[in-house]
Parts: sequence; C-alpha cells; structure tokens
Amino acid sequence: MSVRPALLAAVSLSAIAAATAAHSQEEPVTRLDEIVVTADPLGRRANEVINNVAVLRGDALVHRRQSTLGETLSGTPGVSSDTFGGGASRPVIRGQTSPRVRVLSDGAGLTDASEVSPDHNVTGEPLLLEGVEILRGPSALIYGGGAIGGAVNLIDKKVPTSIPVGGIEAVGEARFGTADDERAGVVGATFGAGNLAFRLEGAVRRTDDYEVPFYTPPHEDHAHDEEDHDHADEDHGDEDHEDEHEEEGFDRVEGSFNDTRTLTAGVSWIGTRGYLGAAFTEQRSEYGLPGHSHAHAECHAHVDHLHCDDHGEEDDHDHDHEEEEHEHEEGEAPPVIDLRSRRLDVRGEIENPMAGIERARLRAGWTDYTHSEIEGGEVGTTFNNKGYDGRVEITHAPIAGWRGVFGGQASRSDFEAVGEEAFLPETITENRALFLIEEKAFGALRLEGAIRQEWQDTSGPTIDDTEHSPFSISASAAYELAPGWTVQGVIGRSERAPTAQELFADGTHIATNTLEIGTPTLDEEGVVSIEASLRKTEGPTTFSIGAYRYDYDGYIYANTLDQFEDLRLIRYDQADAEFTGLEGEVRHEFSDLFAGSVFGDVVRAELDSGEDLPRIPAARLGARGEFHQGPWSGDLEYIRVFEQDRTADFESVTPGHDLVNATVAYDFDLGPTRAQVYVRGSNLLDETILNHASYLAETVPLRGRNFVFGVRARF
Repeated sequence: MSVRPALLAAVSLSAIAAATAAHSQEEPVTRLDEIVVTADPLGRRANEVINNVAVLRGDALVHRRQSTLGETLSGTPGVSSDTFGGGASRPVIRGQTSPRVRVLSDGAGLTDASEVSPDHNVTGEPLLLEGVEILRGPSALIYGGGAIGGAVNLIDKKVPTSIPVGGIEAVGEARFGTADDERAGVVGATFGAGNLAFRLEGAVRRTDDYEVPFYTPPHEDHAHDEEDHDHADEDHGDEDHEDEHEEEGFDRVEGSFNDTRTLTAGVSWIGTRGYLGAAFTEQRSEYGLPGHSHAHAECHAHVDHLHCDDHGEEDDHDHDHEEEEHEHEEGEAPPVIDLRSRRLDVRGEIENPMAGIERARLRAGWTDYTHSEIEGGEVGTTFNNKGYDGRVEITHAPIAGWRGVFGGQASRSDFEAVGEEAFLPETITENRALFLIEEKAFGALRLEGAIRQEWQDTSGPTIDDTEHSPFSISASAAYELAPGWTVQGVIGRSERAPTAQELFADGTHIATNTLEIGTPTLDEEGVVSIEASLRKTEGPTTFSIGAYRYDYDGYIYANTLDQFEDLRLIRYDQADAEFTGLEGEVRHEFSDLFAGSVFGDVVRAELDSGEDLPRIPAARLGARGEFHQGPWSGDLEYIRVFEQDRTADFESVTPGHDLVNATVAYDFDLGPTRAQVYVRGSNLLDETILNHASYLAETVPLRGRNFVFGVRARF
C-alpha cells in the first residue's frame, strides 16, 4: 500500500470536516465526554485544562491494551514507545522517554528500574487499568523534573473511593491472541460493608515468542579497522560463511515471551466528606531479552575510545569473541528477566477539612522492587530498588478570584545492581519539593501559573555526594474565541536534576550494547518550552491542533564516542538542543452511527551543532473511522509511519511502513451482567515494522499480523 491513498483519504476527510463545521450551529450541539482529569490538582475536565492532556478510557483502552504500557499508548498523537521485545516498553512523549517522562500511579511515582534501561519494564499492569491520562509539556511541571517531557498517570481501582451500589461490583475479562499465543485474564471485585469498601483484583498474562514476517537483519561490517577485518575473514575461512550469515533470518523473535501475574488487595474507610484507604500489590513477571549479547563483555574504555583486545593480543581476542558470539547465538536461549515488585499504596481525600481549605489530598507509595537477569539457568545480575514517593495537595478557597493548589512531595530511591552487569554503583537518591498552581478567569480569558522548587541529593558508599536544586515555572493562557473554540498558549522554564545513571554509570550495559561512562559534574538540565494550540470541543466537528518548541540549555544525552562491531562507547554529556513538533487530531460525527478522524504527529530533535539526536520517532499520519449501530461497534484505522532518515551517528535509516488495525465489538446483557465480545486485528497487512525509537530497531521487528479475541463482563 502506498502513501498516496492515505494522504487522499486524510485530505478528503479534512475537507468534509471543514465544510460541515460551518453548519454546526444549525445542528444539535454535542459535547466531548466531560472526563475529570485526576492528575490535575484542580480537578478540571479534560477540555478545561489549558495544557495538552489526552485521556484513554473505556472500550478504547480495553481494545488497545497490550502486554506493556508503552505499546498500549503508542498511536496516541505525540506518544509512541521504545519497545524492547514482548516484555518491556516505555512511553515516548514528543521524542522523549525516561528519565524525562514520569509514570505515576494515581499521582504517586512508580519505583522500579524502568528509568535505568529500556529492557526493564514499567510495573503498571495494563489489564488492571481503568484509564490512562497523558500530560504533555508544561502541564506536567508539578510532577517534577522527571516529567519535563510529560507524565503518564495510571488510573486504577485498587483503593476504593466509594461504596458500590448494591454492595458489590465486579469485572472479568479473558483474552486470546494469535501472533504470540496470548492467554490473559483479569478479575476484580469491590465489596461494601458499612463505611468500609474492600477490593480484590488479579491479572494473569502469558505470551510466547511472537511471530513476525520473515526478517533478515542487515549485515554490517563492524570491524574496528582493516587489519581486524582481514583477520576475521581469514579465521572464518572464506566468503561463503559470510554469505551464509547474510541469508539467515527468522519469523519468530526469540526471547519475546512474557509471563506476568499481578494480585492486589485494598481497603478504604469512606465517609461523607472523603476517604482513606490502602492497597498492597504484588507482581511477578518473567520475560525474555531479545538482542541481549555478551560478545563484548570484556571490552573496556581508554579515555574516549574502546579497547577490545587483551593488551596487545587484539587479533586473538577479537577472534575469541567472534567464536563466543556465534556459539551463544546458536546454542543458548536469550536471558530471562525474573521480576518481583511489592508495593503499598496509601490514598486519601477530605473535603473542607478546615476554614479556607476546600480539599486535602494524599498520594503515597512504598515499593520493594527486584529483578534478576538469568542466563543459562544462572543469575547474572540482580537489580534492587527500594523506595517511596508521596505527595500532599491542598486546594485553598478562592482568593480574589484565584483558585489554586499548593503542596509538597518527597521521594527516596535506594538502587543497587549486583553481578556482571553492575554498571551502576549503589546509590541513594532523595528528592524533596514544594509546588503551587493557580488559575483565574477574566471573562473569556483564563490565566494559569505554576512553580515548583526541588532539592535532590544523590549519595552512595563509593561515590561523592552530589546536590542539585532544580526550579521550574510556567504560565498559560486560554482565550475562548466562541463557544467551544479556544486558542491557548503556554510558556515555561523547567529544570531537571541528573539521574544517578547519568552521574555515575561506569561499565558495560549489555542489554543496550553500550559501555557507559557517567559524568559526576553534570549540572541541572534546563529547558524553555513554548506551546500554542487551537481547540474546538463542541459540535459535530471537534479538533485539537498544536505546535511546540523546547530549547534545552545543557541537555543531558548519551554521546557516542566510539564503536566496535555493535558495542558503542557512550559518555553522558551536556549540550544545547532543540525539539520542535506538531501534533493534532480532527474528528467529525457524520451521524449518530458514524464518525471519522484524521490525526498525526512529527517531532524533530537536534543539538545546536546540527547533529540529530538518536532514537527520535518517525512522523505519522493516519485516518480512523468509527461506527455504532445498536449493540455493534467498531473501528478501522490506517496509519502511515514515514521513513526516519534523520539519524544520529552510528544510527541507520528506518524504513516507513503502513499499519492497518480494526476492531469489532458486540454488547449484550445477561440479567444484571453487561458483557461484550470483541476481536481486534492489528498490523493486518503483516508488514515488517521497525521501531526507530527502540534500541533494537534494526534487529527486532514488532509483531506481525495479530488477532485478539476477548470477552468482558461487568455486574
């Protein structure tokens, strides 16, 4: 399928939307769902928040859920993922991921190892989510420098907030997938007894290695120099072996399986003015690491270049590694992650606790996280992270027409890596913060401002203590041009303290095939962000179109200094950088039965020197049709992902692809039970999909054609 049909469809739909918008005042007015954004301290609806917010709930979330959070959210304008096989992926917002995208559990930070490496999965289980809120740009400022690129808030029901009508409510779902033999199920129930509400829920997901269209990874000559190249040819005998190697391919990604089990128990006391509750969650997960290699585990750095020899015996050493790599690929299965996360959440809210205070809100989480990387049946490396994150938000009564929230946040992370991949020393990171957000309406004009001051200390038994004090501030304005039409502008200055990894990494990180060197003298990373958007939220035609620019002062990035074969030497450096982008969606309801939309996004990121930054997602343009007829509903979408040829050093061009997805669902009642059966097909053209945002872009394609059959019931 070529790009031309998609562009013609997009242009046609846009023209129809524009033509019908002129008649919207003569037709019955419809409003977007009035969804309250829980991540917004002021409790506003999605179309009232000045900054950019996307909400995924209901059937849209149920049908699009994948094994990992990043894959589930990928496809939302401005959001993609840095996939790492079938067991791990993190959200990428406007070209940025951890540590500039923060994942929250109803406002409290998750404490896992996903910020350290893309092969470490985010511990939030998509099957147990009621919704996901995506805050982009300055709207995420109050959640700290770790959300400088955006924040993803996971909404669940683990801590009850109300007594169920009739004393009980429950949900159950079963799913079966074809490309990876997915078998998944989830069940959850909330019980009420007086002022107490109890919650029990669990999810199980098992997938095998997933299928892809037959794929042969590109064969590149990674020889360090001509002498090594000649020696390698001599050792392998002749060119026939190389030709044979080039023809090797696969139709199933080895090590892409996922086996995850999650269990939660929660309880709340619920009164007339609020609630206080807690929940304990344990998650166990085993998943493979495709692309994991130990071929260069003994390489080391000499200042700004790699040495992969044994102090003068380079030829023999290189030959040994080539034989070892070939032996590993042929005879050993990929490593396996064995993950265990235990988390305690405490949440509470109270209305009008005292004069001048409208609401007080508490969110806190304590986590004991560990995962081991098992290779050949033995534990190679173990990562431990114990810590907490808590925040208190106080909504004050209006003062001279200003509504606002002030509060504080505190977090601590004790991180430790033990074993052959212990590229990061034991560190303790403590962060404390105060924040304030205020808004006021002046007729058709609404103004909003926010500030946040942080204090972060990083220490450890083998490192020097470092201290940073990032400060962030933003101002926003929204003007209502006409009922339902709003133009918005945001400007902000945000700072982020460097992470322990950026400061103190020192060793080979096998999962990403990098030898990492931290820089203890890194300063705060600062960015001035500017965003403008136009929204229409009423009538049959609605849209949101925006542009943004981030000017970074001291952007912290992994600077590639040298490469030997597929191993890169990186050092965390600072340089000025710019991110610019466009994103938007136009939707038109042609009738009560059918609606259509066009959507897309593009981001460009480069250093001030003109060099492109690595792993920036490719531009996308898509069209979607939705229908509802009685108990039947469904959608059909086409997305063109364009070639990404703006590459950093040592990166390759990623080809574009066409993605076609479709869903059909049928709702029915069984007495008091409401049920739905559905089938969703993804990548229906069975195209080879390479994700430029992934560390495994060239070697591990995404799933081929896949059908998921599901049944879901509520009562």
